[in-house]
Amino acid sequence: MPSHSTPAPRVAVVGGGLGGLACARVLQRHGRSVTVFESEVSADARPQGGTLDMHAGTGQAAIRAAGLYERFQALARPEGQEMRLLDHTAAVLEHHHPAEGDESRPEIDRGQLRGLYLDSLAPGTVRWGRAVTAVTPLGGGTSRLHFADGDSEDFDLVVGADGAWSRVRPALSPAAPVYTGVTFTETALDDCDTRHPRIAELVGDGLLMAKGPGKGLFAQRNSNGHIRVYVALRAPHDWHAAAGLDLDDAEAVRAHLLRLFDGWDESLLALIRDSDRGFTDRPLYALPVPHTWRHVPGITLLGDAAHVMPPLGLGANLAMLDGTELATALLTEPTVDDAVRAYESVMLPRSADAAKACGEGLATLLPQAS
Repeated sequence: MPSHSTPAPRVAVVGGGLGGLACARVLQRHGRSVTVFESEVSADARPQGGTLDMHAGTGQAAIRAAGLYERFQALARPEGQEMRLLDHTAAVLEHHHPAEGDESRPEIDRGQLRGLYLDSLAPGTVRWGRAVTAVTPLGGGTSRLHFADGDSEDFDLVVGADGAWSRVRPALSPAAPVYTGVTFTETALDDCDTRHPRIAELVGDGLLMAKGPGKGLFAQRNSNGHIRVYVALRAPHDWHAAAGLDLDDAEAVRAHLLRLFDGWDESLLALIRDSDRGFTDRPLYALPVPHTWRHVPGITLLGDAAHVMPPLGLGANLAMLDGTELATALLTEPTVDDAVRAYESVMLPRSADAAKACGEGLATLLPQAS
């Protein structure tokens, strides 16, 4: 461990998502200073996405290390582990219902989990509205953050936790995410138990999947009767433009998607026809596999900045584990550089294995149309 006379390292986390906040929380919990820079202006500047299944050995382990497990349990939904797989006629192919007491992968809304981490940090830890544009290694392990307003600040370690389009990654790697050929068009249904009881019954407490060659419908139960729907398509990145669609014209998008799923059971088409929201296109991107880099003192990556992959239930769990393990290494290794090397030696091969599995999983989840 460093001697008491050694100045505490200046650590900057770029990005206020789950992985960056997990890192900051563990550092603060053990008396270390850390600053989180987030480009969004506030915690509620935008919706935080759907529900997450927290795996016992990864996401839940990170939550325990953060000292937040009891608060997590109060919000988590073990019943959300239910999964139904249907064909296009709505015939049930598989139905998994969690056993009593099974909490291996309970669900929690992403926004709720992020709120737990934010509430656990000291006031002022997160600097909102501070968009980072680049990071420059200065030598000797020091790195300089450059901000959109023209300011800059130096740190002993910059942690890129800023997602798929990371502004920190170019300091380590020229790699950029590539479109997978699959897009998810998201919509939602509100207050389903009251307003859409048939859909609520169809989806159940967890995840509904109905798929065919090149397309599928996925619906996830969130808290408070909210269901998020994802229309999955194997399609060109510009599929909506090629179809002459304006994504802001919800009714035109709805009509187009219903035509694409012509012949599917009406109970499944209701996920599109009866949705209460507009449609948001979410093309899926992934970094090359494996994504690695030559170690640069004073800079590292975690979460999607390091290993964005298809969203098959691993991304948030791995990001939180990354952040936790990096923070733990910073607490236990003799120097910042030793800590980063130890962290990267474990994270990089682990993420490569996970990304390979998710790529293969996406091919199985949504096979090519013949």
